[in-house]
Amino acid sequence: MQLHNISPIHKSKKKKRIGRGGKSGTYSGRGQKGQKSRAGARFEPIIRGLIKKYPKLRGYRFKSKAKILKSKITILSLDVLETKFKSGDKVNSQTLLEKKIICRMKGKIPAVKILGRGELTKTLIIQNCDISKSAREKVEKAGGTIKIRN
Repeated sequence: MQLHNISPIHKSKKKKRIGRGGKSGTYSGRGQKGQKSRAGARFEPIIRGLIKKYPKLRGYRFKSKAKILKSKITILSLDVLETKFKSGDKVNSQTLLEKKIICRMKGKIPAVKILGRGELTKTLIIQNCDISKSAREKVEKAGGTIKIRN
């Protein structure tokens, strides 16, 4: 015996074709008009519609707080301080905001980090600002002081 010789014992039942006239009637249990009476009509589940409205986000969704805090830091270079400040001035986020060197982010004054690009000849007092190693050396060489926030 081989597969092509095997036949089912019972007769195959034909699916009832609805809504085509004849014995089964014109509407044939489907009622009149509307989505349910149409061929191929399918109701979409409500939850599926809600899920499809959400944006498709890639990658790991929970970002660490360190990244969020870093994005609120404004970066400045020494050559900006050289042009905007006089000798003996205090440099902090408040004075930078008053001189319109930095601007508020979401209503808050951002943290400032000073990088060592450019030269500095003026003695400045830097308060409550992060500062890079090269910038620290240049400020101290020019005779300025650095007061780091706690």
